[in-house]
Amino acid sequence: MPSRSPQPSPLADAVTGLMPRARTELAELVAFRSVADATQFPKSECEAAAAWIAATLSAEGFRDVAVLDTPDGTQSVYGLLPGPEGAPTVLLYAHYDVQPPLDESAWLSPPFELTERDGRWFGRGAADCKGGLVMHLTALRALKENGGVPVTVKIIAEGSEEQGTGGLERYAEAHPELLAADTVVIGDTGNFRAGLPTVTAMLRGMTLVTVQVDTLRGNLHSGQFGGAAPDALAALIRVLDSLRAEDGSTTVDGLAADGRWDGLEYPEDAFRADARVLDGVELTGSGSVADRIWARPAVTVLGIDCPPVIGATPSVQASARAMVSLRVPPGTDATEATKLLTAHLEAHTPWGARVTVEQCGQGQPFRADTGSPAYAAMAEAMSAAYPGEEMQIAGQGGSIPLCNTLASLYPEAEILLIGLSEPEAQIHAVNESVSPEELRRLSLTEALFLSNYAAARAA
Repeated sequence: MPSRSPQPSPLADAVTGLMPRARTELAELVAFRSVADATQFPKSECEAAAAWIAATLSAEGFRDVAVLDTPDGTQSVYGLLPGPEGAPTVLLYAHYDVQPPLDESAWLSPPFELTERDGRWFGRGAADCKGGLVMHLTALRALKENGGVPVTVKIIAEGSEEQGTGGLERYAEAHPELLAADTVVIGDTGNFRAGLPTVTAMLRGMTLVTVQVDTLRGNLHSGQFGGAAPDALAALIRVLDSLRAEDGSTTVDGLAADGRWDGLEYPEDAFRADARVLDGVELTGSGSVADRIWARPAVTVLGIDCPPVIGATPSVQASARAMVSLRVPPGTDATEATKLLTAHLEAHTPWGARVTVEQCGQGQPFRADTGSPAYAAMAEAMSAAYPGEEMQIAGQGGSIPLCNTLASLYPEAEILLIGLSEPEAQIHAVNESVSPEELRRLSLTEALFLSNYAAARAA
């Protein structure tokens, strides 16, 4: 670990002075209902967000700004900011699409209206990951106020990361020169907890499938036919239950589930608090918490299509459907995991019921090389931006499919993952929020990192 340097006041002062602008711009971005699913929100919301980003990059002096139509029908935004002659190139990534707001009535303030409360800014995408784009912009502006940006910068803002439909990955594969860089900073993870500077070095991959079970030509009266007529919903419940052992561990036939995490540990009491587990409710699985969330597969039933309780009739169900997510750790191929999951669902469907499994998303796991020079530059930056703290290296159970695509296209590039999604942010849940203090410190971190990295490459 490099020696800690004093906090550089000019950059820190510049970032602090830029925070009102950061809040204004984040509010403008959060206002776009940019869920990349036209069945839930108009496609025009994502298109408007992309146009906002393109206009902002152009105003900041980026060249070759382009709204890219990617193969999945969404848009990503690209821009190039040339640096000094011979300077290295750094790619900065964020995504502007967001998760659906879920139950809007459960939000304490409107999900698409940035609202300050209890020292945090609330809104869908505030942390994941519109805040990440604002972090990049704030860091670059602070550098401009202090002699200029010392590297060539490429920015890519993805439009369908949350949907996992792979548009940007396929676009990058078809245009490999576009995102080529010496180092990549993915602004879509977060500190292990607020105030503890963290780089994420491992991501689980994922596969997303829908499973449908059919047993009858139509629903039947449960009194007249129940007891002998095969109930599709009951069959689906049995199939889904087969994906977990008695202790809640994920059990997919043929898929290893005994990985160990060697690194930063996650105390169980801290996890229970972060996950807001109810008193008396046990955690699922075995091994350490870090093993379970970073080094082992995890299955989640994301939704079930069946009659709601209100309005339900006394019927035997003819058909039922569920969406299932399977997260897989590094060392497991997501394509092979999909095959195993599909085979498991088919094999465990009872009563000869007809079962259909359809894949609707996939991303490979990722592991970074933490011994690279860029990590040394980041460690120094984090120590300065967070006085008294040293950079931690952690895993993350979530997936960012683009990471593996970039690692494959640019094997010599160093990839670092930072961001604003610490536990209090409650990303993907109602009342998502971002800490403005984390935004300030991580914007400073990124500005310092770019300076440190440029100096190290020039040495």
